Amino acid sequence: MAKAKPVVKAAALDKMINASTESLSKACDNAATAVTKKSAEAKKLLAEVKRHLKKKATLTKRNKTAAAKLKKDLNAANKKAVAGVAKELQSTKAALDKARASKSVVMTELAALKVSSKRLTAYTKAIAAADKVLNKPAKKRRKRNVTK
Repeated sequence: MAKAKPVVKAAALDKMINASTESLSKACDNAATAVTKKSAEAKKLLAEVKRHLKKKATLTKRNKTAAAKLKKDLNAANKKAVAGVAKELQSTKAALDKARASKSVVMTELAALKVSSKRLTAYTKAIAAADKVLNKPAKKRRKRNVTK
């Protein structure tokens, strides 16, 4: 004969429900904190990418004018200017690529965190609404006055 599973006691079930809702609340708080931190990091990386793009545009213009000067007058100073601008442009491009890659990773993570946070918030609100409905006090019924 198969052994029957024991039935869960009401106190144990209540304890599990409370632990689960508390765990959900903690997860919701952690998600909100993570979204805030990742948003700040994404904002910082966005500004960094913007700064590198601006610097790259400036250096590209400077490189064009330096190359034109070099074409006009071949001397050591103009060659040095072109080489310096090209070197700085190369380092700026490398920094821009690095910042874009890290921004991409952070934005992907931020999007996933936002989705999870949204789900957690919805679950928490639904449970709170259900608790509110379930914990309403029972309405007292008035006795009818029977007149003869």
